[in-house]
Amino acid sequence: MKKQLIIIGNSSNAKLAHYYFTHDSEYEVVAFSVDRKFIAKKQFCQLPVIPFETLEKTHSSSEFDAFVAIGYTDMNSLRADLYNRIKAKGYKLPNYISSKCTFLTKEVIGDNNIILEDNTIQPFVKIGSNNVLWSGNHIGHDVNIKDHCFITSHVVISGFTTIENNCFLGVNSTFRDDITINAFSLIGAGATIMHSTEKKNVYLAPKPFKMKKLSTELKIS
Repeated sequence: MKKQLIIIGNSSNAKLAHYYFTHDSEYEVVAFSVDRKFIAKKQFCQLPVIPFETLEKTHSSSEFDAFVAIGYTDMNSLRADLYNRIKAKGYKLPNYISSKCTFLTKEVIGDNNIILEDNTIQPFVKIGSNNVLWSGNHIGHDVNIKDHCFITSHVVISGFTTIENNCFLGVNSTFRDDITINAFSLIGAGATIMHSTEKKNVYLAPKPFKMKKLSTELKIS
């Protein structure tokens, strides 16, 4: 019999978590849960939505596990807060690691991580807790990803780099080896990071420029 899981959240991230756990894990999703003030409908994905405040009264932590499926709002602080709150209630938080990713590290990782398809996790990579690794990333050997980070898609992190807490790494961003991305760094799509970042700073790629000619005026062969 499958283990039973409650997903914390009722938005697109929760819907995706429901799909992945349902189709590629040992878990059966049985309910969703959010704070009472955020319950607009009593069902989500045809499952009940339980008030977070009273969750343990109807779904005991001795019988159910939980997974926090929240996005990167406020530099992942909302997801971190819910992670800490559900842990305080005594629930076990499993990881979802896609069967379609290449997961080579033997290091013990934290909990409540979601690692989607086509990620390459090389040997000796360390991963903390409550991280999102969307599809198609390359995480080089000996990289250390701390807690509450959101790594989008097609991100390349070279070996021996450290990603501190609450970072957001945009699509197609690239990181050289042996640097530190300090806490709450926001890295924009397409940015190439060659040096360690400063805490809470934003790093963007150069803006594309618009040519004066139209596409139909160019001689393309």
